[in-house]
Amino acid sequence: MTEQVTVVLGVIGADVHAIGNQILEYALADQGVKVINLGVMATQQEFIAAAIETGANAIWVSSLYGHGEMDCRGLREKCREAGIGDILLYVGGNLVIGRQNWENTKRLFRQMGYDRVYPPGTLPEEAIADLERDLKEKVGEK
Repeated sequence: MTEQVTVVLGVIGADVHAIGNQILEYALADQGVKVINLGVMATQQEFIAAAIETGANAIWVSSLYGHGEMDCRGLREKCREAGIGDILLYVGGNLVIGRQNWENTKRLFRQMGYDRVYPPGTLPEEAIADLERDLKEKVGEK
């Protein structure tokens, strides 16, 4: 990526699954992205505060314990209230409990305001390529 990009990364809610979060941090840093890693058990407010403090381009939320729907609901609205309503929001992992149709899960999170929604097992390179495209598109909109 040509200009400095900052991503706030973390595992939301009561989730303590840290390995995927660390893999994403390393992959992003390897591409020159400044990563603000909140670690595990991060709240929506912590994501927003870190994004504001660092002028982040994107918030990447991870959830693996199946309660992502509950933990992630309302984040876009809170971003708007905080003045960062246009920040890129990415979410990935085991976002719902049980085996559900992925397209339905993706649609649900898109309706909640997430720009990108990734299933378990998505390679970091896919999300990083999406980030690069999404940032270029945002620049083109201005």
